[in-house]
Amino acid sequence: MTTTDPQPEDTHADATMKITVNPQRASTLVSNLERVASRISSAAGARPHPPRLVAVSKLKPASDVLALHNPPTSHEHFGENYVQELVEKSRVLPRSIKWHFIGGLQSNKAMQLARDIPNLWAVESVDSEKKATLLDKGRRSHTSTTTASTTTTDATTTIEPLRVFIQVNTSGEDSKSGVPPRSEELSALAKHITHSCPHLRLQGLMTIGAIARSKATTPETENEDFICLRESRDALAAELGVAPEDLELSMGMSEDFEGAIRQGSSEVRVGSTIFGERPPKKDAKVLEDDGESGDKK
Repeated sequence: MTTTDPQPEDTHADATMKITVNPQRASTLVSNLERVASRISSAAGARPHPPRLVAVSKLKPASDVLALHNPPTSHEHFGENYVQELVEKSRVLPRSIKWHFIGGLQSNKAMQLARDIPNLWAVESVDSEKKATLLDKGRRSHTSTTTASTTTTDATTTIEPLRVFIQVNTSGEDSKSGVPPRSEELSALAKHITHSCPHLRLQGLMTIGAIARSKATTPETENEDFICLRESRDALAAELGVAPEDLELSMGMSEDFEGAIRQGSSEVRVGSTIFGERPPKKDAKVLEDDGESGDKK
């Protein structure tokens, strides 16, 4: 696979300018986001640092992302599940967006993901040392390319390490990826990232819990998956010799994010509650048919 050359900033800006945002659609999205933000604030209570909201824009057009990234919300953190869709969106949307990759990570896409998206903020689905190593190599390649393309006056520019979350399979379901909770595998992967991947930063742990547990969660009950992730984080922090709060918890989605926050989540990933129901993957487009070209997903 050949390395993608960095896109000139003026070309990138031109691509963004071609995206048309429907005012009525934008108004709906802004209202949805503000309602979710209000619910997050209420669930967080007096916590000094409210959880981060990742708006999951998977299978939604770039215009939806731009509508929320523009004022008045100026939202920054967006999540995607498919590498190719994320690469395409990153090429036409502002570099000020902080992208999170939250989907299943394939080894053959890991280097491309870390290399080709300059504003990739985090990869949240790392579940093996092999994938961590490939992400590290991709980030190193991106850093080298960026350094080589800077002018003399910008030669001191550095690319910060890529944040990664280890995905933990707290429910034990065969259909879900992730390392077992409180396991030697989890410990070994965390140590590999911190000691052998200089271009990565271990940000925390992530889980996608069982749907049945999410639906059964009430203000009076705790979700077993969230308890499991929190306990795994606490044990791992002790083993690594860091404070528990130094490792974030990415847990909670549209169905259960308030319960996750009450149980200590640092970040929630909310999609359909903000963007509405998703189209079939075969019908989804990055750019809509209003004179713009867009590849089907």
